[in-house]
Amino acid sequence: MELEGRHIVVTGAAGGIGRALCRRFAAEGARAVVLADRDLAGARALADEIGGLAVELDAGRESSVRALIDAATNANGAIDIFVSNAGVPGALGGPGASEEAWDEAWRVNVMAHVWASRALLPEMLERGEGYLVNTASAAGLLTQVSSLVYSVTKHAAVSLAEWLAIEYGERGIRVSCICPQGVRTPMLDLAMEEPASAAALTAGGLLEPEDVADAVAAGLREERLLILPHENVAGFMALKGADPERWIKGMRRIVRDARGAASSPAAS
Repeated sequence: MELEGRHIVVTGAAGGIGRALCRRFAAEGARAVVLADRDLAGARALADEIGGLAVELDAGRESSVRALIDAATNANGAIDIFVSNAGVPGALGGPGASEEAWDEAWRVNVMAHVWASRALLPEMLERGEGYLVNTASAAGLLTQVSSLVYSVTKHAAVSLAEWLAIEYGERGIRVSCICPQGVRTPMLDLAMEEPASAAALTAGGLLEPEDVADAVAAGLREERLLILPHENVAGFMALKGADPERWIKGMRRIVRDARGAASSPAAS
C-alpha cells in the first residue's frame, strides 16, 4: 500500500518510534496523520510540526481507543492505516511480577491491538480495504530475557497479527507487525539495565527510531506481515524454528556469560 494520500493514525505518537513514524508518514504525503498519546502536549507539538491532529489516548482502555477512532474518522473520514504502536516495558523479572504490572502490559501491549481491530474491522471489511499495523518486538518472535511480562505480551501481539492476516487477508485487510530489536528510545534504557538483556539487544546493533520508520515505510509498501528492521532477527527466527534446542542453549549461554561478566570483580 502506498502511503501518499492515506489517512493514518498512530498511537504512542509523542516519542520514539511513534514520533519517527508520524514524521515519515507526513513526508510520504499522507492525506492526514492523527497522533495519539497519553502525552497530549507532546503529541500536539509534533502535530503542529507536521500538520496533523493530536488526540489524547489511554491505550489501556477500550473506550479511549474507540474515542480516538471516532475523533479521527469525524475529522478526516475513513481510516486507511491504523498503527497501534503504544506499548509499555512491563516489569523486569519472571512470574513474580505484580498483578498490576501484568494487567497494564496485557491491556496496552495486547488488548489495545484487539480493541482497535474490533472497532475498525466492520467498516474496513465493508469497503474491502484497510491496514492494521501492530508494533510488537523481536521479543515477540524470540524472547526478552530480562522480562517475562514483556516477552509474553509481545508474543501475543505477534500471534494476533498472524491470526488477523490469515482470517481477513483475502477480504482486503492488510496486516503488518513491526518487530524491532534494540532501538534508541527511552524504553530501551530500562531493558539495558539488565546485563543479559543488554547483551541480547545489542547483538544486532542499535537502530535509531528513524531507521525503524524507514523499514516500516518499505514494509507497508510491500504489505509484509513481519517488518524486521534488524536483519539478524530473521536468522535467529530460522535457527529457533529449525533447531529450538540449540537456540535455547545459545540463549542460556548469552544469559550466563553476560550475568557472570557483570558480577565479576573486574566489572565492579
